[in-house]
Amino acid sequence: MTDVRDPHGSLRRMLWIGGAQWAGKTTVSELLARDFGLTVYHYDYHDARGHQDRRIARRVARGEPVADPGPARVWTERSPEEMAAETLAGFPLRFDWVLDDLRALSTGRPAIAEGWGLRPELVAPLVDSVRRMVVLVPTEDFRQHQIRTLPRAGALDVPVGDPARAQANRIARDRLVAEDAVRAARRLGVRVIEVDGTRDAAAVASLVAEQFAPWLGAPAWPGEPG
Repeated sequence: MTDVRDPHGSLRRMLWIGGAQWAGKTTVSELLARDFGLTVYHYDYHDARGHQDRRIARRVARGEPVADPGPARVWTERSPEEMAAETLAGFPLRFDWVLDDLRALSTGRPAIAEGWGLRPELVAPLVDSVRRMVVLVPTEDFRQHQIRTLPRAGALDVPVGDPARAQANRIARDRLVAEDAVRAARRLGVRVIEVDGTRDAAAVASLVAEQFAPWLGAPAWPGEPG
């Protein structure tokens, strides 16, 4: 475990759910929070709000343009490979902001951090056991199911001249980022759970609870035999 500043011991108590978009990370984390009395840190919420203020402040300090790139630049003017490379390159800085947020927590119980930016290669050096992390990824069939059934997955809510191309680029980018997460997890011995739709969210949460059992204080999912 890397020696990192952890004034309240929150990082030592953290459990991590990383992985791909549309794999059910948020739902699973909230089920675990409900049944085990845990606090959850939602990466996406902070990344789109408080961390955006930090991005702007960092640009100002570096003398860079303050505004975000326009939607066309983000979604249609580059290849999915370029988009994925930029996303992966940006995760370490974004993770530093996550750690800064988590250091402010003070909890006697474990807490869960969930989000696609919680990368195995970033989390693994912080933990005393790789069992503290799981990576959830959808199979391709389940990804397509999510795209068909979840409004936020099925379309981008941004104004672009070619929405079909933007959505195709987004899906391809997310697939590449997910594949990279799986490779990193397997290299580091972090468990990967493929979500294919044959298990409901509670069943997937049960698998994650079994993984985290040493820290949850419960050998089995509530209501199941030990």
